[in-house]
Amino acid sequence: MNKKIKTVAVYCGHQFGTNPEFARDAQKIGELLARNKMTLVFGGGNVGLMGTVASAALDNGGKVIGITTKHVVSLQEPAHEEIKVKVVSGLSTRKEQMFKLSDAFVILPGGIGTLDEMTDIMTKQQVGETHKPIYIVNTAKYWEIFGQFMVQMQTEGFLKSADEYNLHVISTPDELINRLINCDDFVATC
Repeated sequence: MNKKIKTVAVYCGHQFGTNPEFARDAQKIGELLARNKMTLVFGGGNVGLMGTVASAALDNGGKVIGITTKHVVSLQEPAHEEIKVKVVSGLSTRKEQMFKLSDAFVILPGGIGTLDEMTDIMTKQQVGETHKPIYIVNTAKYWEIFGQFMVQMQTEGFLKSADEYNLHVISTPDELINRLINCDDFVATC
């Protein structure tokens, strides 16, 4: 029997970036998750793309779980005011709790933190700790260079094959939600 994806972690920037398409896609993804009764797990911030995806989910009646750290809140990411945000001791704990709560992971444009969260899950896949799907939403071709870097790692002998990851590059929020609903990516864990 296939398990349905019910809870989705979304990793993205605490800033908006320079392209308005980033915020547009973040908003659409928050809306689509809520409309399809999927719980959003996110980094708890009320700013940038992170705040956009959470607010859009909430505005459409969605369930949202925020997890952040005291240090992150004090520096740059005020906690989202419309939900109860769990504050944990550090970034490692935050990543682990988001991982445990989620059936799938969505990567939107972001910075070093977003890259860290994505590669952390990829590392878990590489060592066999998980096979949960990762979806990179390649808004405005933001993640193209990362794809090229993965090819470079493979060419240089540091990566057996990009196919060893349950990693899917998605072009639009609508394509993403269809993949999440149908759960045709690694059926063994769905």
